[in-house]
Amino acid sequence: MNSLIDAVVSRPRTTLLLMLMVLIAGVASLRSIPVESDPSIAVPFFRLQVFNEGISAEDGERLLVLPLENELRSVEGVDEIQSYSGENSSSLIVQFNASQDVDQALLDLREAVDRAKVELPSSAEEPSIYEMSTDDFPVLQVNVTGEGVPERVLYYAALELRDRIETLPNVLKAEMRGNREEVLEIIIKPEALEAYQISGEELIGVLARNNRLVPAGSLDNGEGRFALKVPSVIEDASDLFDLPVKTTANAVITLSDVATVRRSFKDRGGFVRVNGQTAITINVTKRSKANIIETVAAAKAVVDEVRPALPGRIEIIYTTDQAPWALAQVNELQGNILTALALVMVIVVAAMGFRSGIIVGLGIPVSLLFAITILYVIGFTYNFMVMFGMLLALGMLIDGAIVVTEYADRRMLEGEHRRQAYATAAKRMFWPVVASIATTLAAFLPLMFWPGIVGKFMRYLPVTVFAVLSGSLIYALVFGPAIGALIGRPGADQEGMLKNLRTMESGNPLDLTGITGVYAKVLWWCAHHVFLTLTVTVSILIGSFIAYEQSGNGVIFYSDAEPQFAQVFVKSPGNLSAFEANVLVAEVEAKILDINGIAEMNTYARSNPGDDEIGTIFMQMLPESDRTRSTAEIFQDVRDSTKPLAGVSVEIEAMEQGPRNGKPIKIEISAFDRDLLGPALKRVRDQVERTEGIVDVTDSLAKPGIEWRLKVDRARAAMYGADVTQVGVAVQLITGGIKIGEYRPDRSDDAVDIRIRYPDSARGIKAIDALTVATPAGMVPISNFVTTEAMPNVGTIRRFNGIAVDYVWANVASGVLADTKVKELQAWLGTQTFDPGVNVIFRGADEEQAESQAFTASAFGLSLLLMFVLLVTQFNSFYQSALILFAVVMSTAGVLIGLLITGNPFSSLLTGIGIVALAGIVVNNNIVLIDTFNELRRDHPAADPIMLIVRTGTQRLRPVVLTTLTTVFGLLPLAMNFSIDMLDRSVTYGSMLSSLWVPLSQAIVSGMAFASILTLVATPAMLALPYRVQHRWGRLKALVRRLQGRELKAAKV
Repeated sequence: MNSLIDAVVSRPRTTLLLMLMVLIAGVASLRSIPVESDPSIAVPFFRLQVFNEGISAEDGERLLVLPLENELRSVEGVDEIQSYSGENSSSLIVQFNASQDVDQALLDLREAVDRAKVELPSSAEEPSIYEMSTDDFPVLQVNVTGEGVPERVLYYAALELRDRIETLPNVLKAEMRGNREEVLEIIIKPEALEAYQISGEELIGVLARNNRLVPAGSLDNGEGRFALKVPSVIEDASDLFDLPVKTTANAVITLSDVATVRRSFKDRGGFVRVNGQTAITINVTKRSKANIIETVAAAKAVVDEVRPALPGRIEIIYTTDQAPWALAQVNELQGNILTALALVMVIVVAAMGFRSGIIVGLGIPVSLLFAITILYVIGFTYNFMVMFGMLLALGMLIDGAIVVTEYADRRMLEGEHRRQAYATAAKRMFWPVVASIATTLAAFLPLMFWPGIVGKFMRYLPVTVFAVLSGSLIYALVFGPAIGALIGRPGADQEGMLKNLRTMESGNPLDLTGITGVYAKVLWWCAHHVFLTLTVTVSILIGSFIAYEQSGNGVIFYSDAEPQFAQVFVKSPGNLSAFEANVLVAEVEAKILDINGIAEMNTYARSNPGDDEIGTIFMQMLPESDRTRSTAEIFQDVRDSTKPLAGVSVEIEAMEQGPRNGKPIKIEISAFDRDLLGPALKRVRDQVERTEGIVDVTDSLAKPGIEWRLKVDRARAAMYGADVTQVGVAVQLITGGIKIGEYRPDRSDDAVDIRIRYPDSARGIKAIDALTVATPAGMVPISNFVTTEAMPNVGTIRRFNGIAVDYVWANVASGVLADTKVKELQAWLGTQTFDPGVNVIFRGADEEQAESQAFTASAFGLSLLLMFVLLVTQFNSFYQSALILFAVVMSTAGVLIGLLITGNPFSSLLTGIGIVALAGIVVNNNIVLIDTFNELRRDHPAADPIMLIVRTGTQRLRPVVLTTLTTVFGLLPLAMNFSIDMLDRSVTYGSMLSSLWVPLSQAIVSGMAFASILTLVATPAMLALPYRVQHRWGRLKALVRRLQGRELKAAKV
């Protein structure tokens, strides 16, 4: 290693060329790396959807869900299976272990579904499998609207835009919402059917037989081969008009005689509006790891190309545009990194001089660009987790360069040439620097193996720190010494520094003046009174833990930063039609539109049988700089303004950045016997509603409503020559109609259904009694053998891992911690007695929080173990290694004291990560101190250990203070909830960016500052403990010998 350092310093120009290559590669990687807001995570989660028109929720559970669940349980790696059965369809959410390969999981899932398909009803459609992703949220919504524009014109305009946008390479999909599917509708004339004695079944049969692809083949007669075609596929609506339905000896009855044919849309199931205007929305979703800014720009460019060809009254409105937000976030974080860089450079240059400061400071861009190159190569994106990892490492990455440069300055003051000085410094500080960075990496290493989706999300942070610190190690030991060999020079006031240096190395450090002299005297006193120093230190640490235990401010899962997006759920009980739901949602929408602070709104109103949620309003807030109110105040205004609306309730769910878990309170009630769920859930919900500070309480039970059930008396039906199938066909004619085929018209990207049904005037509940079916005895009303009954709504049937479940969800009021309310509810549950078959547990954020706390605790222990092994290897001493790790306890106490002072809650994710990260950071100063003491002890074996300890402290005071200040000042603005952006020349208090990272920044700053203060006093003082114990033991032995001598003399006398 010494020969490598000599080669680097002796050939600095070659080394600088290598550094230039690193910088060029970093800049190229920065220009090419995909930019996005949140990390792109591959999650092995899949949604399985099975449609079966007309099937009930109970039958869907029994006939669709159970066969699929039985096969999916046998698939290796499946953690959870959630199923939902409702009218017309059932769906399953299959969650594999987060470490499972997504492609293999999808293959295994397809094989299991193929095995289960043989048990599904013949009427069920092919099961569809959808891969779920963190990128499913649209990066842009293109809204096509226009007052007075016909629906078909809007539809074709949106269709044209969607097709163009989907061709973009970075776009995964562009989905339309608010449009109705096209349909070729055959409207029966009931009076004509009755007059011509044609049954609905006969008409359906004729239409189905005349819309088939007939493979006629080819004819070979020896003189040639000719293809034969029988055109029988419907290609246009006009193909149906002259279709013969019934013939007599004198006439042919065609379809146009008994029905009208028109190209229309299916019945409306919902309405979409943007900022109060009816619209068709195109949700643009990017591909995984695609650049969000480039994707949105390309989509807007396509819209700009198509816009001139659109009708004049059509307007295009962009909403949920994440590109400006992502770009602003990137720029703001980059500005904060530049601010931290400036603060660090000011401190370094002020303490070490301009040239030494430049040598140290150049390590920042080199290390960061080196890290970006590594991240680009391994396929990471440039997101806010990566950028904060760089900001977190910013103060740490120059620690090694500071130690090496400071030692080289000392050697140059003693008269060495700069080339020899930097070579000596790199060799002398090689192992301390390597050990310091290795212990830091050891602290972050367990975080890379964080399990689950949260672990995949947080993994970007330790990987980024690994890359940055690896670059800093190369710079501190290779590039920095090479630059120093060319331009190195000690700082100003060389005579004063040389005098102090000689005093620290060979004189009496107690003769030093200034801050260093005061520190030397304090350290001398503490080392002589090491037992008192140890007692005071331990008392402070124990007192801080006890104080936090008694006065702590609770726990949160991630961060309480203000959200940029939120969803408003509009609820109203009853069997509402889509039009009735739209009227109610529009009333809520009108109230919200008048609230200041909201930039955009997308509204979706729908009919939702079996549930009371009739609409969703997606809100995007104005940026913090453009509004004067917090999102909590805006949310409260939404609640207050909509509260007077009769028959409507409103719930708000903020879309926080980071791992998302929905509402903070989620209680699962499970039982094998579904009848036990209702009473238990009602008790739990009543208690949740009574708990102060909890709002927006809802549950998964079916809401009040009715469904009509037709009971067929099979015996009476058989007497008429009818059966259940005929009844079903007749009833379908007054609902959505019967699909008799498909055709593919021009300008349609998918096949259009051909459906037959009665006109609006002949549809409805009362029309059921008037329905007739064809029997051998003629047309017979189904009311002769069918009775209609109103029954309670069943709603959606939920299962979790094969067990029936229901849920209670709730939000907490502004300023209330969810963890506090969860503990209250858990205490209440501990006093309750439920049926033995009922199980009540907390899910969602509470479950993730418990898992995160358990992992961070184990990661903390593993980090300490790894660091202890490294330290024992380095110092070959259990005592010195334990003394170094004692700084971890100090830093943890500092974090808790910081939380008490600021009044902030403990973040399971961010504060926990901060404590683990501190374990690797704070030990670095102890490593340098103890390594210097061991070096002095070897060079001066006969010297007084106390004086060597004081000399060690005075020699390492400047680098220790410098490394602490660079780390603290790099994160201090964010820790104070300030976003100082030097690029944009703006200072914002409480921005979403700064609020997001306050828990982690405060943990690092408070823990580092507190631990460093104690480290400068307690660690050197406790180095004297073995010598003081040995000294006391020697005095005790001497005293015992004197006492024994006196006893011997007395015995002789």
